[in-house]
Amino acid sequence: MNTQEPLTQPEVQGFAALAARLAENVNAVVLGKPQVVRLALTALFAQGHVLLEDVPGVGKTTLARAIAATVKGEWRRIQFTPDLLPSDVSGVTIFNQATRGFEFHPGPVFANIVIADEINRASPKTQSALLEVMEERTVTVDGVRHPVPQPFLVVATQNPVEMDGTYRLPEAQLDRFLVKLSVGYPDEAVEVEVLRGATVRSPEALTAVTDTATVGEMVAMARRVHIAEPLYAYAVRLATATRNHPQVRVGVSPRGVIALTRAACAYALVDGRGWIMPEDLKTLVEPVFAHRLLLTPDAQVRGMTAAEVLRQAVASVPVPLPSGQPAPVQG
Repeated sequence: MNTQEPLTQPEVQGFAALAARLAENVNAVVLGKPQVVRLALTALFAQGHVLLEDVPGVGKTTLARAIAATVKGEWRRIQFTPDLLPSDVSGVTIFNQATRGFEFHPGPVFANIVIADEINRASPKTQSALLEVMEERTVTVDGVRHPVPQPFLVVATQNPVEMDGTYRLPEAQLDRFLVKLSVGYPDEAVEVEVLRGATVRSPEALTAVTDTATVGEMVAMARRVHIAEPLYAYAVRLATATRNHPQVRVGVSPRGVIALTRAACAYALVDGRGWIMPEDLKTLVEPVFAHRLLLTPDAQVRGMTAAEVLRQAVASVPVPLPSGQPAPVQG
């Protein structure tokens, strides 16, 4: 994936130990969802963005705020509404009477963690204001480019049940999110624990484990994770299986394959490895690929989901063996 120096074992162990401390800190507030927290941190280390789709009140905003507090990062929350303007997100240039010149006033997108709450309630024009900054990590206002702070993570939320007055996210914008996650309801024991400590379990109560500069170093380390040649082909074949699936109208694009390998590199490092395995790719297929699929009308009528299609696709692709030879497909 890269030509940089391979990671040393002390670097890998140090990364995994710090990632475990970050996850433990976030898990103190987001109870009973260790895999969701791990995937959100994976997106942070892979320089990706997270789309959280779930019902209200399950901790979507808390998760984003807890990550920001844990890495001592600046965070901003944007409540998306139908009357929100693009300039309300990116910022505006205002004429200063005192200096007789124009000054740029940055919008809330200039933060390390940006929470785009109920993103599907804003107009498509305002939604598109996030596109450039999510991909390029800069905002262009009046022809001038302004870089956002690093690291930079957008955590967007949307409510799947109240569809009145919402604008469906276009495929081009969905493709900008590295992973799409669902927090889900907690189990009974966890919910009882939440009730016991409802007033004290707050992101504001968290102590920072590290700082944004160290997170930037972790992002750079994730780019140095080794990917064996057969796994490049395996990732491509997983995407090809979605494109050739009879129930899929539009399969995963090359950008989706790049996202899968980037996420797998960070995921492997969190696990304490300087190389990725086929299991990493298989674990990440659903959160990385599901929101990039468009099912056929027939599949939608029959109630099929992207997750089902991906399970079939993964089962149809032989897993490469260490020698480079594919293993037989499991019946």
